[in-house]
Amino acid sequence: MRRALCLLMAPLILALPVAAHVMSMSSGDLTVDGARAHYELRMPLYEITHVANPERVLLDHIRFSGARMTHSACRSDTVHDAYLCSADYEFPSPVERVEVECTLAAVTVPNHVHLLRATMGGKHDEGIFDLGFTRATLRFRPPSAMETAVTQAGAGVVRALSGIVQVLFLAALAIAARSRRELLAIAGAFLLGQCASTLAMPHVVWQPVPRFVEAAMALAIAYLAVEVLLLPEAGVRWLVTFVLGIFHGMYFHLFLQATGYSAVLVLAGAAIAEIALLAVMALVLLRAGGMARRVAASALLLFGMAWFVVRLKS
Repeated sequence: MRRALCLLMAPLILALPVAAHVMSMSSGDLTVDGARAHYELRMPLYEITHVANPERVLLDHIRFSGARMTHSACRSDTVHDAYLCSADYEFPSPVERVEVECTLAAVTVPNHVHLLRATMGGKHDEGIFDLGFTRATLRFRPPSAMETAVTQAGAGVVRALSGIVQVLFLAALAIAARSRRELLAIAGAFLLGQCASTLAMPHVVWQPVPRFVEAAMALAIAYLAVEVLLLPEAGVRWLVTFVLGIFHGMYFHLFLQATGYSAVLVLAGAAIAEIALLAVMALVLLRAGGMARRVAASALLLFGMAWFVVRLKS
């Protein structure tokens, strides 16, 4: 029991430093013309508050193999809450493909995602980079249907498990389930809410900002923990997790909005990853016993409230 409890508590402790950055994303545009290239970076201002000399550090963490930087400039755009950088590069000779290394997650937050769009002679390509995927080759050719499916479903898997907060969402579901039957109902309600929210948001006039989504996610986790601790006989936890899924779906909506990926493929990949991890967590909790469940729920409550307060102040 002690071992299972330690395993469950570890991610809760590790989550606190990154609580305010559950949705961390930047974008870049690369235009290649023969042996020359122009790159533009757009980074949310709140991601660089702790970065010393961002005008140098940010561009040092995205590299194009064989290219030499000839000019760069950065500025803050307070109107759009963004930090903007541009840079010009020269290759030794005209290129047909570009090898890219991006380690922006090392200087921002561990779950940071950078979306790079590239253009060369009317052809387009793109790459997504995070802490686990730091290299990509831009070949400027249309991807096959299989490549598209694997890439976008894989992005759903990574996004579902890319941060400790996403994992804690699933931990909250596992803690709330008192039986295998209830676990199935809770998991189904969560996935239904997630899919419904993601698919509906593009057709809604009001569009959520990341700060609102994160604050709502924090309160939802805290409320579910309160139910586990104070309402042990509550019978509609599936409804609470449905609402939790709605807020989590907003996170995927923001990701799809930035990437233009297929919602069906991304959600399919995310669902597979979430179901697999939820099953493992539920097995751990079933073996750990009721005391571990209550301790974990208490930790989730503290985490949810702390995350909510931090996000309001950020």
